[in-house]
Amino acid sequence: MAAAPHTLYALPHSLYSGKVRSYLRYKGIAFEERVATLREFQRFIIPRTGIKFIPVVQTPDDVVVQDSTETMDLLDARHPARAVMPETPVQKLVALLFELYADEWLLLPAMHYRWSFWHEQKHIDDVLEHFGMLLSPKAPRWLRRKAGAQFCKPFHGALPVLGVTPRTIPALEAWYEEFLDRMNAHFSAHRYLLGDRASVGDFGLMGPLYAHLGRDPYPKALMQRRAPKVYAWVQRMNEVEPAIGDWLPDDAIPDTLLPVLQRMFAEHWPVLADTVAQVARWLDEHPDARRLPRFVGRHRFVLGGVEEERSVFPYPQWMLQRVLDHYASLPANARAAADALLAKVGGLEAMQLQIPRRVARAHHRLVPEGMTP
Repeated sequence: MAAAPHTLYALPHSLYSGKVRSYLRYKGIAFEERVATLREFQRFIIPRTGIKFIPVVQTPDDVVVQDSTETMDLLDARHPARAVMPETPVQKLVALLFELYADEWLLLPAMHYRWSFWHEQKHIDDVLEHFGMLLSPKAPRWLRRKAGAQFCKPFHGALPVLGVTPRTIPALEAWYEEFLDRMNAHFSAHRYLLGDRASVGDFGLMGPLYAHLGRDPYPKALMQRRAPKVYAWVQRMNEVEPAIGDWLPDDAIPDTLLPVLQRMFAEHWPVLADTVAQVARWLDEHPDARRLPRFVGRHRFVLGGVEEERSVFPYPQWMLQRVLDHYASLPANARAAADALLAKVGGLEAMQLQIPRRVARAHHRLVPEGMTP
């Protein structure tokens, strides 16, 4: 008798749902997808997780996991075939860096290109109809649009929280177009980030580059026109039975990724470093806190030479800890190889960042390390 499949609670337009759906397909893990309607949130998602976020995966033995990175960690341990975490030290470092970058920094163009184009009627109608699936995927299109306009308000209002403002939008669009150009050159030579096999970095990228930037009408047209190889990669990442090869030999990192890594350390890393400082300060000021809030203050950041303010999200510190912990664990010879790469991309000093107050994930929430919510 075939094993019962996993259940994926998701939505077609959900950023992190795109990441997990692609991962399940790539791994060949049997799953059934359920549209995460309001009814499903009330019936299953909130009672089992205590939060209102998707995707949620329920395993055949009734383990429920919500966070996309935790989901991949759990399922890779249970289904070791087609592992998505490189075993070699430098490729693993780069894969983790790209997952962090995609999950947390590419969120800015993903949110901008979804919510800043209300004047594009075809684009916004599609977005609203998909948000209306929270009501029911079988509802008439006009009703889904009407309901979607109400459901999407918190997301549309999140742009300034992220630092997406009229001041930063020109720089953000220039950065994203440069990113598309860089990745188009890369995917002209490689099927995935690190060769012929997908890594956690690919699945990190799949969140923003599919659900928002490669599916919503306006940014999809931009991607198809400007970066057709990136769009082809998005389609490849959605294949049900993908061809799977191997990562590049000798722990090699393609030169085509170096400019992306350089900009990652130049612009995203200062935000991460200040996040670490702000999280430590907040925890010192709240010694009895059993969990961290979504924001712990505000800070300044620079994008494309433009300075702006945004909220401080503590969650990226947890993702950053995975990168730094891997780097700190490297033996001397592997550390030397990693340092040689980091020196090329301006990341050697950055990787020495110390975290005074660590955070952890427990019961679907971010908590001070050693604390349960």
